[in-house]
Amino acid sequence: MKYLLSLTLTFFISLSLFAQKNAEEQAIVDEGKMLFKSEMASWNATDILQEKYSELLEGVGGYFSYPVGERELCVFFSKENTPNVILEISFDSSFSVKKAEIKKVYRGFTPFENDMYAIRKVALKLINSDTFFLKYENTALNLIPLIEGESRKVFVLTGPRQNGVVIFGNDYLIQFDTSNQILSKKRLHKNIIPNEYSSNKKKGKGTEVGGVHMHLPGTGVYITSTDICTLMLYQKRAGWKSYMVMSEKYMNIWTCESNSLAVVPRGMKFNKEE
Repeated sequence: MKYLLSLTLTFFISLSLFAQKNAEEQAIVDEGKMLFKSEMASWNATDILQEKYSELLEGVGGYFSYPVGERELCVFFSKENTPNVILEISFDSSFSVKKAEIKKVYRGFTPFENDMYAIRKVALKLINSDTFFLKYENTALNLIPLIEGESRKVFVLTGPRQNGVVIFGNDYLIQFDTSNQILSKKRLHKNIIPNEYSSNKKKGKGTEVGGVHMHLPGTGVYITSTDICTLMLYQKRAGWKSYMVMSEKYMNIWTCESNSLAVVPRGMKFNKEE
């Protein structure tokens, strides 16, 4: 009877740990996809602004994107002391520029937009004044504010300023309280990881197996949400089928066609921090 009880207890403990691990993995994937949607909307909206509304460029003070129902909305705001929204561009799940809904407006921020603007402004001031945030040649630091309930974050990603390169790493997380004051700043990867790809490959054809980078203990055992965001932004133009992030405990395998993650245990040991 004691043996049966022990087996039962072990089973439920194992099941609980498995569920917790799956929940953690899913949370990373969900956050990565949210970051991708925000950044993709910002990319495409900026292209539309430059191509069709260039007369507004001089007065634009910045932008940010966020979900509204099933769509992703990018708002451009003015340079005024009290900024106003001057252009709204929203996208469906395809992020097709042709299907974008565009509105020239002049209005104040909603309460939610006020908070998005506030944390973005504080984060921008911080990265421009704090040497904790590293800057590399031919790259730019991109800010992605994210608010879910009481959770307020700004992710900082490093983007390339040249074709044929995907950059992982040199990314940061700034967390805020509900008063939009900084709680913490964190470097997500301890280095910068450029991955080159051939710009001659046909987009979306899965012509290359993909790439790989390592997470040593200082970064963590899982792929990061910023890794997933970067993959979803570049995987089609790179023609990747999959991408792998290796850590001490796991192989994190990202399948590009299905945008899905598989985490496989492994047994490698590392002796130094990343």
